[in-house]
Amino acid sequence: MEKREVQQKMKWLSDELTALYASLEILEKEEQLQEIEKKMSATSFWDDRIEAQEIINTQVSLKKVITVYTTLAKDLEDIGIFFEMIEEDEVSLFGPDFVTDLKNLEKKTKKFSERMLFHGQYDEASAYLEIHSGEGGVDAQDFAQILYRMYTRWAEKNDFQCRVLSYSNGDEAGIKSATLYISGAFAYGKLRSEAGVHRLVRISPFDTASRRHTSFASVSLMPEIKHEIDVSISDSDIRIDTYRSSGAGGQSVNTTDSAVRITHLASGIVASCQNERSQIQNREQAMKMLKAKLYQLELEKKQELLTGVAGDKRGIGFGSQIRSYVFHPYSLVKDHRTNFEVGNTSDVIDGGINGFIESYLKSPYNEKKEIIEKL
Repeated sequence: MEKREVQQKMKWLSDELTALYASLEILEKEEQLQEIEKKMSATSFWDDRIEAQEIINTQVSLKKVITVYTTLAKDLEDIGIFFEMIEEDEVSLFGPDFVTDLKNLEKKTKKFSERMLFHGQYDEASAYLEIHSGEGGVDAQDFAQILYRMYTRWAEKNDFQCRVLSYSNGDEAGIKSATLYISGAFAYGKLRSEAGVHRLVRISPFDTASRRHTSFASVSLMPEIKHEIDVSISDSDIRIDTYRSSGAGGQSVNTTDSAVRITHLASGIVASCQNERSQIQNREQAMKMLKAKLYQLELEKKQELLTGVAGDKRGIGFGSQIRSYVFHPYSLVKDHRTNFEVGNTSDVIDGGINGFIESYLKSPYNEKKEIIEKL
């Protein structure tokens, strides 16, 4: 490796670690860790075992971040010292051991930097993803199915497991709604970028006059929370309906009324599941989803308090989209929050959305999410 390339890599490492020191608030974390360890040394620490365990969990998390950052910074310092020694000898090329150490440090720093983008409480969790058609009639239902395929393809390409929990066929084409369970590490953290209203602009295949149509579909997302969520739901708070499940293309999935739909009466929130083997299993899965949705509702309420826009509930239509998919008169998919855009629409709807996910995670919108979850 030539000297100039080494200098470029070392500059990138220095800049990246400096940025991480500031964004992760390493100094503040060290001070917080000291305060926690003082509390843990107190004789009354275990009086409240639940609170004590939460404090221990925080300590472990802080230590992990500080230790990884400190190790990376120390490795860069050691490489820097060695680089200065070699530079004094006016060497133009660097040996394999030095190059290996530098590349390994670069790889570790990138991995740590990417991992630190996921700082939400449930970012590591699996996710429930719901798709609903909005304004636009049959085009909107067709668009909902396009999104359905996009997310199943994304899951497949990125080694996530994807199960269909519910599926409602459209009147003429497409789907009215669908619920996917996407399992794997950081599924929820990655897919948080997708929650919101999506807009499609194209020449409608359902219009005999071949006119351009605009249609909408919404995506909502909930984390799978494995521990019991502290949400009190009594039988009088909900309505449970059973029905015969159906699948893609309108075929019957089950010949009995095993599908379950649970409606939370106070909020109007609905959770349904049809693809488990029995009505009991469908009910358990639907109840898990309902609790996750109620948790999500609490997060949204906190966001409203934070931003002062309580009551500003947008519908699935004009002016509320987070992303536009334009197939005509040109090809472009654009995220209106981050301004990230891609001209290859075919690749995007075939699951190529990682660029949108990464740009969102690096944007102020993701930082805002962290603030909300800490409230």
